[in-house]
Amino acid sequence: MITKHHLQQGFSLLEILIAFSILAFSITILLNIFSGGLRRVMVSEEYQQAVIIAQSKLAAAGVEEELENGEQSGNIEEKYFWSVQVEAFDLGTLDLGSENHMAVPFQVKVTVEWLAGQDNRQFELTTIKLANKQ
Repeated sequence: MITKHHLQQGFSLLEILIAFSILAFSITILLNIFSGGLRRVMVSEEYQQAVIIAQSKLAAAGVEEELENGEQSGNIEEKYFWSVQVEAFDLGTLDLGSENHMAVPFQVKVTVEWLAGQDNRQFELTTIKLANKQ
């Protein structure tokens, strides 16, 4: 004798709804993981570009023009805004003695700023460069 229970094949509606709910939840989590990774890659790329700009401006200071107290600024591709600040470094505070120095140290600070979405990001490099005493 064959009962109704043995004739039934397939899944019930409740089982299908639960399976689809689990699938939708899993896909949502996976999409969030991938989009978060993509955002981090974009931020990393922007920082990398800012570092390259700052390094190039820092290397150019004292090579393209003489080191003098002052500030220069500009932008690249209307996205990255840079500024270079040059300031004479006071050796008197280091108490190095009164001998004549052949070079004058300058503190050079490069700042690169850019807008990433709603956030204003900034990267800064600072060094000391020597210039011949005039």
